[in-house]
Amino acid sequence: MAILEEPITSPLRLQNLINGEWVDSEGRMVDVVNPANLQAIAQVPISTKQEFDQAVAFAKEAFYDWRRTPPLARARCMFRLKELLEKNFEELSRIQSMEHGKTIDESRGETRRGIEMVEVAAGIPTLMMGYNLEDAASGIDEYLIRQPLGVFGIICPFNFPFMVPLWFAPFAVATGNCVVMKPSSEDPISQIKVAELAVEAGIPDGVWSIVNGGRDIVNAMLDHPDIKGVCFVGSTPVGRDVVYRRCGETGKRVIAQCGAKNFAVLMPDADIPKTIATCMTSFFGNTGQRCLANSNLVVVDEGLSKGEAEAFYERIVNEFTTAASKIKMGYGLDERVQMGPLRDQGKRARIVSYIEKGLAEGATLKLDGRIFELVDERPRDCFLGPTVFSDVTPQMSIAQEEVFGPFACILRARTMDEAIDMIHANPFGNSASIFTTSGKWAREFQYRTECGNIGINIGIAAPMAFFPFGGMKDSFFGDLHGQGQEIVRFFTESKVVIQRWF
Repeated sequence: MAILEEPITSPLRLQNLINGEWVDSEGRMVDVVNPANLQAIAQVPISTKQEFDQAVAFAKEAFYDWRRTPPLARARCMFRLKELLEKNFEELSRIQSMEHGKTIDESRGETRRGIEMVEVAAGIPTLMMGYNLEDAASGIDEYLIRQPLGVFGIICPFNFPFMVPLWFAPFAVATGNCVVMKPSSEDPISQIKVAELAVEAGIPDGVWSIVNGGRDIVNAMLDHPDIKGVCFVGSTPVGRDVVYRRCGETGKRVIAQCGAKNFAVLMPDADIPKTIATCMTSFFGNTGQRCLANSNLVVVDEGLSKGEAEAFYERIVNEFTTAASKIKMGYGLDERVQMGPLRDQGKRARIVSYIEKGLAEGATLKLDGRIFELVDERPRDCFLGPTVFSDVTPQMSIAQEEVFGPFACILRARTMDEAIDMIHANPFGNSASIFTTSGKWAREFQYRTECGNIGINIGIAAPMAFFPFGGMKDSFFGDLHGQGQEIVRFFTESKVVIQRWF
């Protein structure tokens, strides 16, 4: 039995952060359950609209002084926050594994990426600079300045409870805005801990707020007249039909980064062993609960004879399936484990329904995730092993719809053109990857493929903090993306000054 170091040893009672103070909510409390052992590790409030309104009122008041704080002083808060996150790195990582289920290595990677967001936001004195032109006309100078807008809302997803909110909050605060954040009620502890450190870093009262809750808080955020914009990461139906639509109706800025059905295209000249190894992390990392996870592997046999094409496809299917069958499953805090549980039983049941759909549609089930072993004895309710289907066609629902779990479909294409057509026929456009040693094929793929994030011999095409997180079609709704220079533009208004002195 592995020794598991759990930073949460007894259930926490979570509160809201409003005007710099941690306060109890009047709403009902619900359990936050560790999916690896089904034990409650916290209780989180489902807060009321009135509590959200209160947080916004204090944030609006705090904005007056915070926007007048020099960018360099705001940046120093980010530097202090980064130092505190580094100091608490391992505890923050272990909390993610406990509340979400991911492996400790995955949690450490998430913590590192989140800290990098804060690190980039600390460069705001440079990132926020405008530009100018002397003598734009005779005797007239013109310049552009970027100004913060006010209070922003952030709706957090369950799959990356630590990192994704940091795509937005540090940049919003560094540019002089205030934020009211609604963590996922499924795994809110990470953002509670981050907010505690933000307060310790010296971020003033009301600038960084947390209001826990569910749909009532989302609705209050979307309707509130003092919320200038909303950042959302989640499913396409909610992002498109609720968040994006209602922000448009109320004139709010919006970033809605939504669902995905990502393709990996394997060309016949690819380095097969390295590609298969990369695909294991891409398809099954974070238990497939990742918007950049690949879920469709398209095996291209361009230039091969019919017999060679059959042999090539069978080789890829067999090697992919064999590698997936060797993934070790269990509690994410166990260093031996390569894949943890799904977040809850409902998510597991949904993926099982897709296994049944794949069978009904005529695909070949090469690896059944319903049959699995764990590295130790524990409740199996949230666990599901890697699932692999071959003989999948693009029209099947398992190839078209977002499954969001450890679920792989292996398709065939005669040419790269056919593979790109498959990608374009899918409604999503979050990410696509190609595996090849041909610069010609790689350039053609990146040039033509309509997806926001492109990987070339990269399984998880995740941009660094100083690049925007792309997305197209049903994977993104808005004009500016998270991260990088685009997020700075999102959180600021451009004001042009035309000046003449007599």
